[in-house]
Amino acid sequence: MQHRSLIVARMDPAKADEVAEIWAESDATELPYMVGVSRRTVLRFHELYFQLIEADHDITPDLYKVRGHPLFADVNKKLAQHIRPYDPNWKEPKDAMAIPFYVWEADRA
Repeated sequence: MQHRSLIVARMDPAKADEVAEIWAESDATELPYMVGVSRRTVLRFHELYFQLIEADHDITPDLYKVRGHPLFADVNKKLAQHIRPYDPNWKEPKDAMAIPFYVWEADRA
């Protein structure tokens, strides 16, 4: 089973195309591979921003390892122009991650 992380933030819905371009540019680099991301889906609902990250393993340790990398700094700088933390007390990436509390999966037998 894949590991999933869901990041929640705020975004002006009119900026969705710009944010998509920022992610497309970043995902064309080696950064997603450095973190272990195999799929990224970015969604919006009114002024809410959701980033669903799928990977073969928990990306959190690798995410913290690359925080000082220039590619990570670049995408964060660009996104900061459009994305605002949902929680005003946000300090680090884990503060924006949703916590799963129920999962159901079809029996594949």
